[in-house]
Amino acid sequence: MSETPIEDFAAEETKESRTARFAQWLMDREAKRQDKESNVEGLIRFNIFLSTVTIVGLFGSSTLNYALMAYAWL
Repeated sequence: MSETPIEDFAAEETKESRTARFAQWLMDREAKRQDKESNVEGLIRFNIFLSTVTIVGLFGSSTLNYALMAYAWL
């Protein structure tokens, strides 16, 4: 008689649910990381915008043109 004991069946079911919970945790963590990266990218773009406005405000538009030409040569 090859009957599966109840304890083995319960342990197998628990193992699958632990694996499923771990997989869900990994997916949630990855989603949070992507949200965080998109927030950082937005802050970098805003910083570049503010820097450009500050340069133009302090030194005039000709300085911005020179900076853009220098960046294009890189």
